[in-house]
Amino acid sequence: MSTSFKIFNVIGARPNIMKIAPIVAEMRRYPELHPVVVHTGQHYGFAMSQVFLEQLKLGEPDYNLQVGSGSHHAQTAQILTAFGNLVQQERPDLILVVGDVNSTLACSLAGAKECIPIAHVEAGLRSFDRSMPEEINRVVTDALSELLFTTEEAAAENLMREGVSEQKIFFAGNVMIDSLFAALEAARRSPILGQLGVKRRQYAVLTLHRPSNVDDSERLLATLNAVAQIANDLPVIFPVHPRTADRLAESKIANLQKWNGIGPIDNHGTWIMPPASYLDFLCLMDSSAMVITDSGGIQEETTCLGVPCLTYRENTERPITVTQGTNTVIGTAPENLVAEARRVLSQSPYSHPAQPPLWDGHAATRIVTVIRKYLDDRVRKNNENVTSLIIS
Repeated sequence: MSTSFKIFNVIGARPNIMKIAPIVAEMRRYPELHPVVVHTGQHYGFAMSQVFLEQLKLGEPDYNLQVGSGSHHAQTAQILTAFGNLVQQERPDLILVVGDVNSTLACSLAGAKECIPIAHVEAGLRSFDRSMPEEINRVVTDALSELLFTTEEAAAENLMREGVSEQKIFFAGNVMIDSLFAALEAARRSPILGQLGVKRRQYAVLTLHRPSNVDDSERLLATLNAVAQIANDLPVIFPVHPRTADRLAESKIANLQKWNGIGPIDNHGTWIMPPASYLDFLCLMDSSAMVITDSGGIQEETTCLGVPCLTYRENTERPITVTQGTNTVIGTAPENLVAEARRVLSQSPYSHPAQPPLWDGHAATRIVTVIRKYLDDRVRKNNENVTSLIIS
């Protein structure tokens, strides 16, 4: 095997860190692999980036492109330019991207144009809704990738239907669950429940960040009015994404209470708080009665934890969380949100379905095993080609 393979591991948004951390940790076990962490800076600041790097033990990135926020096209263009320049300078042997954010697409495109092979972790997931920017990112990234690592069996069917060779597809399991299993014991020691003054199974968690749910002020108000009805039954804890915080400030929505971090919350109401750290949020999910979300990764994490999840969207790219997990896709009608939440809260006892296949905490091992073989085979084939040319 070659002395060293340089592998760029791209992080951009907060969920990427959870997926990359176990892969980089596994790569570091092999002396021939040289994992390089490249942070595009799509998410930045302590709450959205630094605390995740620390708690997941990834360490400081080798490169931080510091592109910051912006519209989809502007952010993608800035990442494409900055990452493309870095690839030209460093010429990695492989670029590994995860998920479906703008960084995933931009870095894949830059690598492909420089003829660097792309490995996509979480490939093949489809909502079949091209109005979602993430769906565009998924489809294009998969089309550019040489190695496609899937989290569920339906993903391979999606890829082959799009013309991807079966030889490029590897069912690896869910690497985000690797991070969850590794951190769960520490998360359960988090003081966050005591700080909030809530008890296990006696509160709900809410996350909202998708433009379709938060950018229209009337729609956002209707959603939060529905959440306020749910909050009459038990407190709803709402760690607010920066994008959503901006929309709330613009809309001057009043039916929210702010937890100031000093005393416990009251028994009822929708309580907003800053973005939680990985361990604190994992603790909040694990102990909640229910999670309401428009996030993709939270659908997976709640499935793993056995916590009821209501996905406030019209579709999901993670169908296994519905067929084999705890997730229910409820659409985006506020009145339906209230009805479904009350249905969940009326159910007992608390159930924990079986884990989906290969959601076992060892996805990173399977991914790195494939990558090592792929890189070794490339070297061998290149050597054979050189030998053939010399002989001829």
